[in-house]
Amino acid sequence: MTEQTTSIQQKKYDVAEDLQPNSPAKRNIGPFSYMSMWLGDGFNIGNITLGSSIVVAGVATMNLIQTITAAAVAIMLIAVVFILNDRFGYRTGVPYVMQLRMSFGEKGAKWASLLRGIPGIVWFGFQSWTGALALGQIFRILTHGKFSNVWVCFIVFVIFQVLLALKGFKSIKIVSEIISVIVMIGFLVVLYSLLSNEWGAISQNLVHKPGSWGGTFWGFVVAFLGNYTAIILSAADYSREVKAGYSDVKRFFLYFSPIFLAYGATIVTGAMLAAVTGISSPVNAIAKLFDSNGFILAIEGFIVLGVITTNMVANIMPPAYVISSLFKVPQGISVALIGLLGILSCPWILVQDSSSAGLDMFIKAYSIFLGPVTAILIIEYYVIRKHFVDLDKLYDSKNMVPYSPNAPIALFTGAAAAFAFSNVSWLVGFFVGGLVYWLLAKYRPQGNRVQF
Repeated sequence: MTEQTTSIQQKKYDVAEDLQPNSPAKRNIGPFSYMSMWLGDGFNIGNITLGSSIVVAGVATMNLIQTITAAAVAIMLIAVVFILNDRFGYRTGVPYVMQLRMSFGEKGAKWASLLRGIPGIVWFGFQSWTGALALGQIFRILTHGKFSNVWVCFIVFVIFQVLLALKGFKSIKIVSEIISVIVMIGFLVVLYSLLSNEWGAISQNLVHKPGSWGGTFWGFVVAFLGNYTAIILSAADYSREVKAGYSDVKRFFLYFSPIFLAYGATIVTGAMLAAVTGISSPVNAIAKLFDSNGFILAIEGFIVLGVITTNMVANIMPPAYVISSLFKVPQGISVALIGLLGILSCPWILVQDSSSAGLDMFIKAYSIFLGPVTAILIIEYYVIRKHFVDLDKLYDSKNMVPYSPNAPIALFTGAAAAFAFSNVSWLVGFFVGGLVYWLLAKYRPQGNRVQF
């Protein structure tokens, strides 16, 4: 069967407006805007914190070359899986929550979509509280200690982000183009300052260390990969907004180039900060190195801007699609609900040291499912359906089977394997889940009841 193209017919299906197939004529994100999204998402405090985790109790577990190599391997894997999973959305204009129907059935897709929706909401709240803490510090300095109410900052900051996101990817495009460049300059200034002024300490504590090319190295490859597993799972949500006419190779570089620059730079910066100061918190490490209110104001400002771009790209629109799918509500209402649910996730508890174990358990709990689901979607589109999907039947909620057993079997088998090998959980879950789904499709085709 010939491969499906982006010549999508204009039809209205019985789903929320923002879940309709996005035709090429409605897409307004070009290469610069798309790369800006991934630049803005990559330059954030969470990624620097991940880089600083290389240094444990003041001792680097990997040297600089190993850190850069691990980041490069992870980013290459991110870009490859991204381009494999984004083709469905790019060619059909269909979002991730509808893509799930091919494998899980009409109702099964709604349950499976929660694997992307719930973590997105929790991270929206978590990131927003982090941004509110930074805003509190900014106002404390500007008002000479007269105002630093984090709760007021938090509520206002959430409302501000919700208002920005009401127009969906149109507003994300504008915000990302502006903020990503500003944040990139800020982070590169910090990196340049470290290399210029602290090279002696970096050389001693990070460069000339034996490190590890074994389990520690591959553990960090998976850890670096882990920050993008939810995003690449819902790749269709992003690619359906990109203007038509870009080949797979061109789109690969639209992912690889900005992620390599942003994510790679932030990971290395985090590792260097921790190696120089022995402090795992990037904010505290920066405050120790650059003890001036002006510099602290700038850094806190970059943190706030980074939170906005990260939430806009990764933590608002994909969960909003899940809300729209579950309740058939307009985009504006679903975005507002994300803001409310983000507040109700109690991020002020999650950021406490006493809650770190619970947060870590939550991350590991949902992460083991992300690899298998991603593999299932790729096998479904490339192997089983051979690049072609009947959109009329995909959107036919009344006649589609509610559940299809093959996908849940592969999902839980892959998740169990990922749980057993927690150090490399995503990779194991991806390959085991994909293999099981392929074997079930070949030897138990009756288990895939979504036939069209």
